[in-house]
Amino acid sequence: MAAGTVAGVVYSGLVNVAADAPHSAVVYALLETARNRSIAVRSANIDVVDLDSAAMLQAGAGNYDAMCASCHLVPGQTSTELSLGLYPTPSDFTQASPSEDPARTFWIIKHGIKSTAMPAWGTSMDDQYIWELVAFVQELPSLSASQYQSLVESSGGHQHGGGESPQHGGHHDGGAAETEHHKEQPGEPAPAKATTHIHPDGKKHLHQN
Repeated sequence: MAAGTVAGVVYSGLVNVAADAPHSAVVYALLETARNRSIAVRSANIDVVDLDSAAMLQAGAGNYDAMCASCHLVPGQTSTELSLGLYPTPSDFTQASPSEDPARTFWIIKHGIKSTAMPAWGTSMDDQYIWELVAFVQELPSLSASQYQSLVESSGGHQHGGGESPQHGGHHDGGAAETEHHKEQPGEPAPAKATTHIHPDGKKHLHQN
């Protein structure tokens, strides 16, 4: 009987899957509890590496700017066009670290979370680069905008041992990794400048300036 009722609700279309229609409080609490317990159980035996390294912080900055900032923001931002359209809303890592437990953060970055916009970066990223991201996001709330920018510029950019896009951009509002592709040629009028970046879903986004 219960199974038939559930099936009837599902096939009726009553369940609204739109990202701009939040779950009810009961459903949200259930999903959040299931998620937290799942991550806690699976990250319990992860051995945390030494994260107290300036080199790790610097390396993590480049990958964060290229891969995470458009959802989880940078110092001085309150939102991006991508973060505004996602549900659940991505955590603002500039205000608080994602977790007091580095093992939990590592597991989330590596394996992602179903039915959210959090991808499993471990499919293309070696563990050492994931730990560098863990080190960076733990430090991010204490960084000013200028400190963040300096770390990104000195980081070497987007690199993580395989799967990097040939072209990649930083966060949507003008990250350090954002690149210009139109150059003036001798004897030709200067074209309108444009910048392009790649969203986390792999789609290119061109901006005319």
